Amino acid sequence: MATGQFELGDFMLQSGEVIRGAYISYETHGELNSEGSNAIVYPTWYSGLHEDNRGAIAPGKALDPERHFIVVPDMFGNGLSSSPSNTPAPHDCSRFPLVTPYDNVIAQQRLCSELFELRQLKLVVGFSMSAQQAFHWGALFPEMVRSIAPICGSSKTSTHNWLFLEGVKRALIADQNFANGDYVEPPDAGLRAFSTVYASWALSQAGYREGVHLRVAGQHFESMADYLDFFHSLFSRHDANNLLAMLATWQAADVSNHAKFAGDWAGALSAIQCPAIVMPSKTDLYFPPEDNEIEVSMMPNAELRVIPSIHGHGAGFPGLSTPQDNEFIDDALRELLAAG
Repeated sequence: MATGQFELGDFMLQSGEVIRGAYISYETHGELNSEGSNAIVYPTWYSGLHEDNRGAIAPGKALDPERHFIVVPDMFGNGLSSSPSNTPAPHDCSRFPLVTPYDNVIAQQRLCSELFELRQLKLVVGFSMSAQQAFHWGALFPEMVRSIAPICGSSKTSTHNWLFLEGVKRALIADQNFANGDYVEPPDAGLRAFSTVYASWALSQAGYREGVHLRVAGQHFESMADYLDFFHSLFSRHDANNLLAMLATWQAADVSNHAKFAGDWAGALSAIQCPAIVMPSKTDLYFPPEDNEIEVSMMPNAELRVIPSIHGHGAGFPGLSTPQDNEFIDDALRELLAAG
């Protein structure tokens, strides 16, 4: 396992703005084989850091570092890659420009091709926001990507999903200490409101009814208050402006938002020629299976495989869900890797 930072120089975004001295952080697992044919890309998700992906990567798992070379690039805005918290003026704090999923994917493709000299990727896999990146990878670089596995994510943020995100954003910025992003101390009241609303959607109604929230991530909580403290700890480790920058990326996700596709959603999805297994959770409140069913119908070589879980969005989170959910996902990844 190794970590590093890839310098992008002055990086032009889709918006036309430029991040001066941009970079992305990354972690790798395993070794590239002599043919260069065993590479996998597994980006980070909303609020995720590269170490959070480790729950899905281990000997004996589908993402086995003894068999594959796995690259985990950190998303812009997560505090490790270029972000509001580490970018100098004029793009510091709330002035950080909008980054789209395509901006992330283009930076990741440069990392893969320029640093690691990869010409093909056996698989691009992702959970949640990194599932969105997997769709974008398959559409923009079909000659490079051999298969994709989007888990609990969509190719385009739905109106309902966008509205949920707008709600948690407004809960955060309503804190009087937020000061339009130029806060001196973290806006903790806003972060607590943010994480409470976020937690209410993270599992499912059935999951909460059955008390799943009291036993997640290998932990046992005595009360809802303990569970909400756990969720607060997941988000309070991040700078508030970083959370908002990643949220803006999520809201802007649209696989057709590229000159190559000119807003043609069906055209962008049909450009994903590689085999794909799209895995929503049956009970996901952010990315319901019905949305993925529509997407798969427009993809020429894709299968919808619904995770039969009451863990909602958490069904796809490595280390957060059950062994049964994890094995369901691993079985699909093994199938794609074997075919590739």
